[in-house]
Amino acid sequence: MTDSPPLDRLSPLFERFRVRASLFHAGPLCGVTHFDARPDRGFLHVMRNGEMEVRHARATGLIERLWVREPSLVFYPRPLAHDFHNAPTEGSDFVCATLDFEAGHPLVQALPPLVVLPLAQVDGIDATLSLLFGEAERVRCGQRLLADRLFEVLLLQLLRWMLDQRDAALPLGLMRGLADARLARALTALHARPGEAWSLAAMATEAGMSRSRFAEAFRDALGQTPAGYLADWRLAIVRAELRAGKSLKTLAAELGYANASALSRLFAQRHAGMSPRAWLQQHG
Repeated sequence: MTDSPPLDRLSPLFERFRVRASLFHAGPLCGVTHFDARPDRGFLHVMRNGEMEVRHARATGLIERLWVREPSLVFYPRPLAHDFHNAPTEGSDFVCATLDFEAGHPLVQALPPLVVLPLAQVDGIDATLSLLFGEAERVRCGQRLLADRLFEVLLLQLLRWMLDQRDAALPLGLMRGLADARLARALTALHARPGEAWSLAAMATEAGMSRSRFAEAFRDALGQTPAGYLADWRLAIVRAELRAGKSLKTLAAELGYANASALSRLFAQRHAGMSPRAWLQQHG
């Protein structure tokens, strides 16, 4: 019996739904620094030296005062206002980037609202950080573009680390499913080939499980049925592609629906009766 080939759980997601990082600060922070919440925007901060206090409003449900006392990544995948106090004051040891997720990015709601990860825990991150801080400290041709791309690499390394942790306390949803080796095989296939005629049996075969065991494990990890997740994934693609100008007829053919009317009916069922055209007028 041969081993299963290595599985890339993240690339199909990020090929469909992009995230753009933008460096906006490099160097010391002094006193109090406030970061506003904006739609579809997260933050990724890297503290290489020093310590700081992170504060959140009580209404966020997060710890109101959190001390970060060792070099760490501080990651907010969703819009959430926060303040830094007593941040490092010497040297170019702090870099910050906004993360603009494409609207409806499936991973945004699948992640904890805050991840604080000591740099020492992530294997292979040192090379990325050396390049990132090197670019942030000196103005050279292409500096900002390269720094932005390095932040995107850093995000992928962070997500890879989260998926590879056994017994990680991931919230109910996609990340928990991708962290399960069997479910990940089925989810990655759905993400890469959404237009196939996926039956429960076909999904279970991808996972190497019986239909009943697969359906149970899927609900336990993602909080919904496999068919429900597939419909949601396809509709997320539809919303993104409608914004990009693709026709509903073309999308129906690509995603395995008999015609545009069938896709339109499903869309309306999942959007409180709103048709794709009406939705696009409101959200396009």
